Amino acid sequence: MTNADVEYIERATLAAVAPAAVDEVEGWLIPFDTGVVGRAKSAVPLRHDVSPRAPVIEIERRYASKGLPALFRIAEVNALDGTRDELLQLGYGKHKPTLVQIAAAQAAAGAFSGPAAEISALADDEWASVFLGEGFDPVEGASRVQTLRRAKGSLFARVRGEDGQTAAAGVLSLAHGWASIHGMRTAQSQRGRGHATRVVSTLAAVALDKGFEWIVLQVEAGNTTAQRLYARCGFTTAWSYAYWIKGLNK
Repeated sequence: MTNADVEYIERATLAAVAPAAVDEVEGWLIPFDTGVVGRAKSAVPLRHDVSPRAPVIEIERRYASKGLPALFRIAEVNALDGTRDELLQLGYGKHKPTLVQIAAAQAAAGAFSGPAAEISALADDEWASVFLGEGFDPVEGASRVQTLRRAKGSLFARVRGEDGQTAAAGVLSLAHGWASIHGMRTAQSQRGRGHATRVVSTLAAVALDKGFEWIVLQVEAGNTTAQRLYARCGFTTAWSYAYWIKGLNK
């Protein structure tokens, strides 16, 4: 990945999760938000090849000025060793390791040969219902839906089950030269039926039709089931990161 790729992916990520506000300082993006989506409220560097002294104290100050705790999203690359060491010394610890994965849109679009998922420019309550269903935290789900709904220009995919209800859903954002997939969710009773593959394939086809050749998504390192799905769609890991939260190393 080039420096430009990293920067565009990080900017595209924030375009998709649409934090309430974003600052930028010394090559870092500082998004501010109160929801549950970590990407919408964690400071992140825009390059991975060099490690100038990270503006950690300034970033903490900016979060404090808005009454928010500082949260950092740091790639597991050698150039950022100094930043991680500084965070450790300040009492931060790692949380929720996550993989950033990319795929050629054409390959992902060909992963499912059946009917396409439904696509809409609106995330109606029927689409959102899968985030609030049995087995999911309704408060977390409602917050996540609110975050995904407020991004400009996103497209929302849905697959219906035999009962006509939303069985699986996902979101496509197109920004900064990258198509990005977010909000992948399948109802617990509908898993193992290919619905998620259908969503990813459809979103990739839409991205390709709109001239986007590459797709990026993020998946927790512990979610091996989702990783197998994404591998079938042609995704490979570009880099990994972890969130850094104060107090976790105590």
